[in-house]
Amino acid sequence: MEPLELALLAVWSFTVAVAGGLAGLVLGNLRLPVVVALATSPAAGAGSNVVISGISAFAASVAHWRAGRLDWRLLGWLAPTSLAGGIVGGLISGELPNRLLLGVIAVVVLYGAVEIMRGPARPEQALRRSRGRAIANAALVGFGIGVLGGTVGLILGTLRLPALMRWVGTSATDAVGTNSAAGVVVAIGGLIGHLPSGIDWALVLVGGGASIPGALIGARMVGRLSERQLLRAIAAVCVIAGLTMLAAAFIG
Repeated sequence: MEPLELALLAVWSFTVAVAGGLAGLVLGNLRLPVVVALATSPAAGAGSNVVISGISAFAASVAHWRAGRLDWRLLGWLAPTSLAGGIVGGLISGELPNRLLLGVIAVVVLYGAVEIMRGPARPEQALRRSRGRAIANAALVGFGIGVLGGTVGLILGTLRLPALMRWVGTSATDAVGTNSAAGVVVAIGGLIGHLPSGIDWALVLVGGGASIPGALIGARMVGRLSERQLLRAIAAVCVIAGLTMLAAAFIG
C-alpha cells in the first residue's frame, strides 16, 4: 500500500468517525468501500472494516459513558446476542449474495430514518410494554443485526438505533450511547468470525487510529444538541448512509 492511500484512509476514517460519534453510529458502510479497495481481498477488507468500526465505537462509547448516555442494563440484554450474531455473521461471510443483502439493509436503514424522526416510543406505549417483552425485543435486535453486520463487515448501528427506540422504548440520548457500546460487542464477534479469512492489520492500525479522535469529537457534540436536533442529525446521517449502501448494492 502506498503512503498516499493510507493517508486517504486516515482522513476518511476520521471524518466518518466524527459524523458517527455525533449520531451514535459508526457508519462503517461509508468507510467500507475504501477499506475493501485497499485490502488484500474482499473478505479481509470486510474483517478489517468491522475491527476499525469496533475501535471507533469503543472511543465514542467511553465519551457517552462519561456523559451518562449509556444504559448498562439494556447493554446487558444486547451484548450476548450481539456477540453471538457477529460471530455467526463473520463465519458465513462470503456465502451469501452481498449485493442483495446490502440492498435490503439500505432500504431498512432508510425506513429507520423515518422511525427516528418519529422519536422513541411514547410513554404510554412504553408502559404497555412488559419488561420481559422489552428484554426479548432487545435480544432479538442484538442477534439479528449482529448476524447481518458480521456478514457484510459492518456493525449496523443504523439499524440498531431506530430499533432500540421503537421496539425497546429507549430514549434518544440513551439509545445513542448504548448503540455505540453494542457496536463494540458486534465488532468483537465479527473479528472472531473473520479471523479464518484474514484481517489486514495495517489498515486496522491506520483506520482505527484515525477514528479514535474523530469519534471522541463527535460524541462530545451530542450533549450540545436538544433531543429534536439530535433526532434530526441522526436521521440525516441515516439517509446518507442508506443511500450510500443502496448505491453500493447496485454498483457492486
